[in-house]
Amino acid sequence: MSDTVAVVDYGMGNLRSVSQAVLKAAEGTNTSVMITSDPEVVFKATRVVLPGQGAMRDCMHELTRAGLKEAVINAAKIKPLFGVCVGMQMLLEHSEEGNSDTGTDCLGLIPGRVIKFDLAGQLQADGSRYKVPQMGWNQVTQRGVHELWKDIPQDSYFYFVHSFYAAPSDVRYTAGETMYGQSFTSAIASDNIFATQFHPEKSADMGLRLYHNFLHWKP
Repeated sequence: MSDTVAVVDYGMGNLRSVSQAVLKAAEGTNTSVMITSDPEVVFKATRVVLPGQGAMRDCMHELTRAGLKEAVINAAKIKPLFGVCVGMQMLLEHSEEGNSDTGTDCLGLIPGRVIKFDLAGQLQADGSRYKVPQMGWNQVTQRGVHELWKDIPQDSYFYFVHSFYAAPSDVRYTAGETMYGQSFTSAIASDNIFATQFHPEKSADMGLRLYHNFLHWKP
C-alpha cells in the first residue's frame, strides 16, 4: 500500500519548492505527493505537510476560508504532520503578528505563543546590527532524541527567513534551538507533529534528509 503526502494549499505557502523537495526525498519509495486544497484529500492522506509564508493573519484567514482549518486540526490528531515556517507558527495558540492590540489566534495544537524578534541595539560578532527578518543560514542545535534528526549532525545549518519565532509554553515541545541575538525554538515536536521554523526545501542535503526521515517516520 502506497503512502500519500498532502501538501496543504491554502494560497499562502511556497508550494512548488516544498512539494518538489518532498518528491525528491521520496525517490525510490512508493510515495505519492499531492498539492491539494481539498479537505477530503487532506483527511485521506497518510501524511500532511503544512507550509506557510507571509503574514499570520492572512494565513489563518485563508486556511479557514478554504475550509482546511478543521482538516489540518483533525489530521494533526491522527497522522504525521510536518509544519514549515509560518506553518510551524500556526500550530501554536496565539501570535503577536496581526492586529496590533490582539494579534492572531492560531490552531492551538501546541501550547505557546509566537513572538516578534526584539533585537534593537544588539550587535553580531562582526559588529554589525542584527537584522529582522533573520534571512540566511543558521545552525540548529537538536534537543532530545527524535527520529526526524536521524543522520543529521548536531548543529547542522538550515535556511531561515522570519521575523517572528515560536515560544512553546513547555520546553518539552522544543526539538531544536537556534541562536540569533537570543536562543529561540527553531523546531517543535509533539507526538505525531514535527515542525521547523527554517525551510528544509531550501536547506540542501540536510533539508532533504529531514523530509526523507518524515516520510519514514512512524510515530
